[in-house]
Amino acid sequence: MADFEIIIAGFGGQGILFTGKTLAYAGLVENRELSWLPSYGPEMRGGTCNCNVILADTPIGSPIVEKPNVLMVMNTPSLDKYENTVVPGGKIFVDSTLITRKVNRDDVEAYYIPATQLASDLGLNGLANMILLGAMLEKTNCIKEENTAESLHKVIPARKANLFDANMKAIETGRNYVK
Repeated sequence: MADFEIIIAGFGGQGILFTGKTLAYAGLVENRELSWLPSYGPEMRGGTCNCNVILADTPIGSPIVEKPNVLMVMNTPSLDKYENTVVPGGKIFVDSTLITRKVNRDDVEAYYIPATQLASDLGLNGLANMILLGAMLEKTNCIKEENTAESLHKVIPARKANLFDANMKAIETGRNYVK
């Protein structure tokens, strides 16, 4: 399996850290080397937020992702900040509901998923992040599909256990959108 250096970025409150945590737990389930490094501004909800996730087959030297091969962005400032850090041949996943501009590079694969609009249309408000995650999983195979549910069971807090099915539906929506 390939190594994945992933940056997930947007505003606080969009589920950026939750998305990264979901990937990290799936890495644990798969017995992979992993790192999950959250970062957010002092404002938290509404402030800038990003998460570095590394999934590897060999030990990880640093948790900081400087040259991601996968970028998932949910706001324009994040695309502006991280677009040029993606390695040539990398993949960029854009919430095209919230980001109106296109990726300016032609040496990466860009996927435009109207995740926020899809979430609203399907009654999955607040789960645009999981729709984007589904698209990312479909196009990168960074974690095995069968480990998604187990990972979600680990990261969804008990008080929100009723949201498991909605999260799974959102991931499946993203997977199907980019098939």
